[in-house]
Amino acid sequence: MKAWRVNELGEPRDVLKLEEIPDPTPGAGELLVRTLATPANFPDVLLCRGDYQIKPPLPFTPGVELCGEVLAVGDGVSRFAVGDRVIGNPNLPLGGFAEQTVMAEANVFPAPTALDDAEASTLSIGYQTSWFALHRRTQLKPGETLLVHAAAGGVGSSAVQLGKAAGATVIGVVGGPEKAEYCRRLGADLVIDRHSEDFVPIVKEFTGGRGADVIYDPVGGDTYTKSTKCIAFEGRILVIGFAGGTIPTPGLNHALIKNYSIIGLHWGLYKAYNQQAISDCHEELTRLAYAGQVKPLVSERLAFSEVADGVGRLGDGSTVGRVVFQP
Repeated sequence: MKAWRVNELGEPRDVLKLEEIPDPTPGAGELLVRTLATPANFPDVLLCRGDYQIKPPLPFTPGVELCGEVLAVGDGVSRFAVGDRVIGNPNLPLGGFAEQTVMAEANVFPAPTALDDAEASTLSIGYQTSWFALHRRTQLKPGETLLVHAAAGGVGSSAVQLGKAAGATVIGVVGGPEKAEYCRRLGADLVIDRHSEDFVPIVKEFTGGRGADVIYDPVGGDTYTKSTKCIAFEGRILVIGFAGGTIPTPGLNHALIKNYSIIGLHWGLYKAYNQQAISDCHEELTRLAYAGQVKPLVSERLAFSEVADGVGRLGDGSTVGRVVFQP
């Protein structure tokens, strides 16, 4: 079968190579799936560079989530059968950028029929991350104001939709007019283009001086620092990641004086500490998908041959919305 492999670390365009490799076989507790659709995620960029917290041995195939069809099941698999359409996270070092891959049963869930293959493929990491952030690490309430940074990105776009589904007023901060239009299509109540506007005074004016109750930050760096200037009394800043490349050093005296919380989220830890919570989250996301309140907005549906360029553009910050590859 064909798979995109990384034989040496570097930028995705340089190191991702399409190769022929042996077909995989499932072990005990595993499923063999045919890849129907697999999105580009920022962790794929970091995996290629060697900057992700998980460092699979070389060579490896990135692709951290997918939608697929079950081709075979290993011993002990009880929840799925051949022919089932599923979503979830494949087992590195053989990720989703392959025609077939292997997935542990614990990391696999039924694909909602309300979503097509490309849409369903994006329902795992981004939407689960945002659901845990907004409903478990904090409790976003109807009527609160949610500020989402990088709101046209993978996790940011899911936070916009889940924020609206929760009854919040959502402000999206993006970089560029194309991303601003995409964010409006997601349903954001106010969109701010950081390339031409300073979000701090706009957020203050929009909220009548109160500031945002919840700030969702997958960027870090100066974005985090400026967020502390427009966080509301008893507000919560959600630390999701550091796509901007710089990890901030928060002034805890400032959090004390303004009475706000700084809350971290590492979604992957729930696999080790509370697998049931992930299953419950998937059930809720499926319900929202059938209700029409969650529908991933796929901006590009690309051929499998375009993986290296698509992941490369994601790393450059030049993609808009969700980019999905379909073998």
